[in-house]
Amino acid sequence: MAGRNSVMTLNLRRIVTVSALALIAAAVPASAATPEETAREVLSKTPVIDGHNDTPHQIAELFDRDFSKFDLKGLSPDILAKTHTDIPTLRAGFLGGQFWSVYVDAALPKHEAVTRTVEQIDVVRQMIARYPDVFVYADTAATAEAAMKKGKIASLIGMEGGHSIGSSLEILRQMHALGARYMTITHSLTTDWADSATDAPKHDGLSPFGFEVIAEMNRLGMIVDLSHVSEATMHDVLDKTRAPVLFTHSNARAVTPHPRNVPDSVLKRLPQNGGVVMVTFVPGFTSPERRQWEYDRSAVAGRAKLEFTGNPEGEKAAVATWIAAHPQPKATLAQVADHIDHIRKVAGIDHIGIGGDFGGVDELPVGLENVSTYPALFAELVRRGYSKTDLAKIAQGNALRVMRGVEAAAEK
Repeated sequence: MAGRNSVMTLNLRRIVTVSALALIAAAVPASAATPEETAREVLSKTPVIDGHNDTPHQIAELFDRDFSKFDLKGLSPDILAKTHTDIPTLRAGFLGGQFWSVYVDAALPKHEAVTRTVEQIDVVRQMIARYPDVFVYADTAATAEAAMKKGKIASLIGMEGGHSIGSSLEILRQMHALGARYMTITHSLTTDWADSATDAPKHDGLSPFGFEVIAEMNRLGMIVDLSHVSEATMHDVLDKTRAPVLFTHSNARAVTPHPRNVPDSVLKRLPQNGGVVMVTFVPGFTSPERRQWEYDRSAVAGRAKLEFTGNPEGEKAAVATWIAAHPQPKATLAQVADHIDHIRKVAGIDHIGIGGDFGGVDELPVGLENVSTYPALFAELVRRGYSKTDLAKIAQGNALRVMRGVEAAAEK
């Protein structure tokens, strides 16, 4: 009898123990997804629409626009180091839509700038035609969304610089007819009708003709891109435009004091306009330490030019000596996220996008070396407390809203 009681007691203890363990298991949630897993989950559903990629320029520079000389299905490492883009990296990076930049040198004579811009548009068209299983031409929010639903990369065209229209509304209209869906109002130089951020001002923003350009872009349904323009030009456009604007590849000036970045005075106006800053990865716009280094290097180069007049080798050696003693700081992925944090603080989550400028720079931040790395940036945002809804807006939702807004303004 005593033995039987001992067995019953042991079994009862086992039942109690198993029940307690079951209750504990039910109370403990399943292991949470990692930031990387969350980022990939969001991007698989809402892939990135990037505002600016200069691969067409690289195709022109490296291969003279000859598509028989390379294959985007897999570029060699040395070429990928310049384009930062090929089809495998695009797929790995969850890219759903790309504004391909058609950039030409801002110093070109007007007629030559127009001709070369048309040639660059042809590069994008050839690329789309050569890889129809990957790219689909898109010119509206609806066509971009339709392409992404099919698993294709919506390919849009962005014209980088008002010099590409040769100060002609007629040429502006024809560039739109050829497919250009945004125009960056200036590039590095001030035009006949708009001041650049990196050149001497001539118009205190826009000239009277510049205001006509903005009105015509609104009528056509072409997005006004304010990357590269002066602060006065930014405000003039925001005063005039009837449609949302984009900064297709810019950062926050309060974080990195570069004239190419967006000041808080402009960020505060974006909620009323509906515009978006597409955060870029350019090291000098991203890292305040890198920006200061570039400023100091320029000062050293200027002094060397004076000190070694007529002695170019001495001038070069002086600058090289300074660089050897002052290593160039690296920009980082975390610093890109710092810009996103600041724009969210000042303008709000609805006014942030991504515009990497891949293919347009010699170097990129550590962790963002090519287009495959978008998920790493979004994982960092998860670690900083951004929700899945926030990530989806930054990835594509905000850019699509701007596109729809510009199209709606044109319909009116």
